[in-house]
Amino acid sequence: QVQLVESGGGLVQAGDSLTLSCAAFGRTVSNYAMGWFRQAPGKEREFVATIRGSSTYYADSVKGRATISRNNAKNAVTLQMNSLKPEDTAVYYCAAALVLYLLRDPNQYTYWGQGTQVTVSS
Repeated sequence: QVQLVESGGGLVQAGDSLTLSCAAFGRTVSNYAMGWFRQAPGKEREFVATIRGSSTYYADSVKGRATISRNNAKNAVTLQMNSLKPEDTAVYYCAAALVLYLLRDPNQYTYWGQGTQVTVSS
């Protein structure tokens, strides 16, 4: 079992930056595909970014504004978001899957965190 705990969310203004962290417990996730997803009220869960090894992939909506990275020493993954927009407002979730490839499909992730709220005011 892997437990994931997100942190770093909050209320920010448009144009600000924010770094979300996802700490993993129970197993080492250095060989897992890790992903960030978000869900806004009334909308489906949306892919944001994924990392597997040192390879990364981003949704078009955040490409150029987001950076996903690993801290294997801390068994954690972070998502740095720059130039935040009101449309980035959502609950952000971290997920993990023991697969050997980048993973965008939320249905293929095994473990999920509880989420952290990000609110961007205009």
